[in-house]
Amino acid sequence: MTLTEDYRKREESITLAQETVHADEGEGPSRELLTLNIGPHHPSTHGVLRLLATLEGEVVRDIKPIVGYVHTGIEKTAEDKAYWKVIPVVERMDYVSYYFNAMAFCGAVEELLGVEVPPRAQYLRVIHLELNRIASHLVWLGTSALDLGAISPFWYCFRERETILDLFEFSSGQRMHTRYFQVGGVMEDIPRGFAEKVSAFVKGMPARADQYADLLEKNQIVLQRLHGTAPLDEQTLLGLGVTGPLLRATGNPWDLRKAAPYCSYDHFDFKIPVGTAGDNYDRYRVRHAELYESVKIIEQALAGLPEGPHITPDRKVSLPPRHELATSMEALIHHFKLVTEGFRVPPGEAYYPIEGPRGELGCFVRADGSAKPARVHMRDPSFVNLQALAPMVKDGYIADLIATLAMLDPILGGIDR
Repeated sequence: MTLTEDYRKREESITLAQETVHADEGEGPSRELLTLNIGPHHPSTHGVLRLLATLEGEVVRDIKPIVGYVHTGIEKTAEDKAYWKVIPVVERMDYVSYYFNAMAFCGAVEELLGVEVPPRAQYLRVIHLELNRIASHLVWLGTSALDLGAISPFWYCFRERETILDLFEFSSGQRMHTRYFQVGGVMEDIPRGFAEKVSAFVKGMPARADQYADLLEKNQIVLQRLHGTAPLDEQTLLGLGVTGPLLRATGNPWDLRKAAPYCSYDHFDFKIPVGTAGDNYDRYRVRHAELYESVKIIEQALAGLPEGPHITPDRKVSLPPRHELATSMEALIHHFKLVTEGFRVPPGEAYYPIEGPRGELGCFVRADGSAKPARVHMRDPSFVNLQALAPMVKDGYIADLIATLAMLDPILGGIDR
């Protein structure tokens, strides 16, 4: 290829990337539209997300999210594993909210099996789910503050998150991707001292949340970046299937913990924070207020924690107690067969939705009677919520695009799966 041909090809590629459109508005000025790639390695995209932005100066005229850069084929992988081996796989989709992934999958399988989860196991699940919700919101708040130019909240938020991960390590042995939830209950009962440590954490958490508010809500730069930016009405969000804090910011109190209670959530007294304008400030305030409500739920669950087994006594799906393995040949054989072959699930289909930190997280499981699921599909809220980005940022400034993407709180592991 000659230098002239090479130059011509580069000139053509530049022309494709930068399109000039003359407005048909009489004697009005022409406008120049610039197509710009943001990501997939831009720090503000919170993962490997590529945004194809069409700009007119600093104004966003169109935005197209391009995903798939971290596609791992987790749902297909789940179809080649025994049911109990799927749990550590699905935990790695939304890697910030791993307990919720496990809860949705285990709930769907339990519906197919007709297994009743003991009350103690349900309360233990709620405690870990709400701790995980707080940890997820802390990651969102700290990284969103960085996008707005405030670095101090990041360190404060991750200070509390580290405490929560220490609690997860105490109860399960792992800080992340704990595999603590099992079909029929939880892996094992909480260790001695765990309840006291959780109680001490939730007692101090409201004061910490107050500190975050003092850092951000008294900062005029943060307020101007959030107030009135990227509002979107309730009906548009409902039409896109958006749920969670984004929908509640418009004033709609839809929350599956109240609307369709699961895992004993109807035993607890808590409020659903809602906004009014549906702008970025309301999205921030709703999530911040949820920190306090999660603390209330955990306190009630600890105070009313029932006695009893931590997993279903149905030996078709649960492993025998460890101490029986040394004295009972039947228990040893049962343990061996369950670990190597897994348990069989009767043919059928089930969809189990729960309220994740970003909205409705649901798991669909189709069973064919074997020890492996015939189909596993997750409804991840990050994927659904990403559709709302374009109408939110259209005709706004590119700086507001960065803040709006932060308020969406997308997790690319859940989007791509």
